[in-house]
Amino acid sequence: MGQEHIQWGIAPIGWRNDDIPEIGKETTLSHLLGDVYISGFDGTEVGGFFPEPEILNKELTLRHLKVASKWFSSFIIRDGIEEASKEFHEHCAYLKAVHASAVVVSEQSHSIQGTSKNVFQEKPYFNDGEWQELCEGLNTLGKIAEEYGLLLVFHHHMGTGVQTLEEVDRLMENTDPVHVHLLYDTGHIFVSDNNYMDLLRKHMDRIKHVHFKDIRTNKMEECVKEGKSFLDSFLHGMFTVPGDGDIDFVQVYQELLSADYKGWIVIEAEQDPAKAHPLEYALIARKYIDQNLLKIK
Repeated sequence: MGQEHIQWGIAPIGWRNDDIPEIGKETTLSHLLGDVYISGFDGTEVGGFFPEPEILNKELTLRHLKVASKWFSSFIIRDGIEEASKEFHEHCAYLKAVHASAVVVSEQSHSIQGTSKNVFQEKPYFNDGEWQELCEGLNTLGKIAEEYGLLLVFHHHMGTGVQTLEEVDRLMENTDPVHVHLLYDTGHIFVSDNNYMDLLRKHMDRIKHVHFKDIRTNKMEECVKEGKSFLDSFLHGMFTVPGDGDIDFVQVYQELLSADYKGWIVIEAEQDPAKAHPLEYALIARKYIDQNLLKIK
């Protein structure tokens, strides 16, 4: 079990949120990267407000930081693979220029992620034809990603057609493991299925990117009871960083080490920075990692 092949990152979503751009909009890139550096992480993911590669690379180099990945909203079912591929090429070119290792893909056709709908009751479901179109399209995008030296990692996500373990199972069964990999997100699968270990154990061989997102179960239960949307749930405080919620990341991390996981583990917690000071929570996460995870042999 080696920890030397794992890089620790923290996502910009704790500082500024792409789904609600007005949140944290006063935060500059320098401020964000400074906080990432101060809190002792190896790097971050690309946020929607990040600049062109030349500027970003200089800012990263000055702070000895790296880029792990960037989110890509695919609409393979809605728009077709040809249209999705055009945008994907541009996206991958950017990531190659900033020396990223992965491209995070989430199929957003029919998604209620950014709407006011009840995220716990009104998620979309794909029919057989849509599943086939999605899986074939992801195989195509995976090959494109490889042209740029990137791994396509698919993000199971609340409010989308690939949310539950059963849906991840179907996606994994019908995509090519050579070209389509999996992003494992503790928070999303816990909220979805009330279990975060089964997916990890079942699909460890496909997992090439990891998000550590913690859950405050009391807040989650309130959100479920009130039928909140995804956005309102994170504003209510459902998500937090490891060490501040109820997920046992020691168990998760031991499983990753046992499988000799290599790659990024990115701390990600959608929160309102006006309520959850981003640097304070980055330091909470870092302290938890140092005291509870890095000591595991």
